Amino acid sequence: MAKRDYYEVLGVGKNATQEDIKKAYRKLARQYHPDANADNKEAAAEKFREITEAYAVLSDQEKRSQYDRFGHAGPQGQGFGFDFGNINFEDLGFDFGFGDLFEAIFGGGGRRRRGPQRGADLEAEVELAFKEAVFGAERELTVPRTEKCENCGGSGAKPGTSSENCQTCNGTGQISFSRATAFGQFIQTRTCDRCGGTGRFIPNPCSACGGRGHRRRNRKVAVKIPAGVDDGMRVRLRGEGEVGDLGGPPGDLYVYLRVRPDPVFARDGDNILCEVPISFTQAALGAEIEVPTLEGTSRIKVTEGTQSGTVLRLKGKGVPIPNGYGRGDLHIRMKVITPTRLNEKQKELLQEFAKLSGEEMQKQEKDKGFFEKVRDAFV
Repeated sequence: MAKRDYYEVLGVGKNATQEDIKKAYRKLARQYHPDANADNKEAAAEKFREITEAYAVLSDQEKRSQYDRFGHAGPQGQGFGFDFGNINFEDLGFDFGFGDLFEAIFGGGGRRRRGPQRGADLEAEVELAFKEAVFGAERELTVPRTEKCENCGGSGAKPGTSSENCQTCNGTGQISFSRATAFGQFIQTRTCDRCGGTGRFIPNPCSACGGRGHRRRNRKVAVKIPAGVDDGMRVRLRGEGEVGDLGGPPGDLYVYLRVRPDPVFARDGDNILCEVPISFTQAALGAEIEVPTLEGTSRIKVTEGTQSGTVLRLKGKGVPIPNGYGRGDLHIRMKVITPTRLNEKQKELLQEFAKLSGEEMQKQEKDKGFFEKVRDAFV
């Protein structure tokens, strides 16, 4: 069966720009991904081969020019050797399985040359007292992590020696070979086994790290915890994670914060809450009382007739605002305590107070025994 015109396959005109060709291929590749065509995966794979072949030619300016002049035969009628390794699926915006699909259909993955890679991030946890979270603190953590080998300086080579260009792949980090299929001749690439895709080979590895260029260490890391943090927040320490590979930057260390509850204070955003007990005489007559604060104690005035549940505010006695200015407030809730044990004199005075207030008092009867209650029921 004669091949269809590549422009027709992608649905673009011969004057299409490279961006037009890329957009068309991206749309069709998603449409004919086998996972999106579960009922007819074989037909979808065939279509995927066809549009990928068209894109491999038209996305390459030189091959596109030859195609425009000679058609499918290519220059001198020899046809095209399709190098699908130049298709970067990440650059095309694909984020689900296209590299694996490419390998399944064409028998080899896209071009993957190893370069500098950022190190992995690490996590740790720190427990803080309530006031430490409010005012800030410092901690020293012991973090197990991979670091640059001190013996070889991270090169992986024995001191006094160096790595050399890999002779197997000529420093490219990959090996290419052609493969004839029913769809034509395909050029496949794979990672070089000798250098692992780096393009460099170490004939004399470092004895301390075995040529890896990094070693496992327990490193002490100072953590400065800013004022105003709360439970569940995290502090990021840049560059304190795992060492990068092949000269890549190190990862970061994320320190997650856990704040222990306080027996006196609770937190509501940037404000602090606490409850203070007062007697009913203090509430009725007013008083000056001592209340706890984060810095110690402070004296406040309780006005006459204060009711239980009344909240007084001490401005600027709360939590420092992170990345801002000022502090929240301290909210003090009054809790009026009713006495449970009164002597006769206290009872007498309260009864007198009740009479003066016009209150009706019902004298509490002494508890009767069981037989007395039964007798009274039949009287």
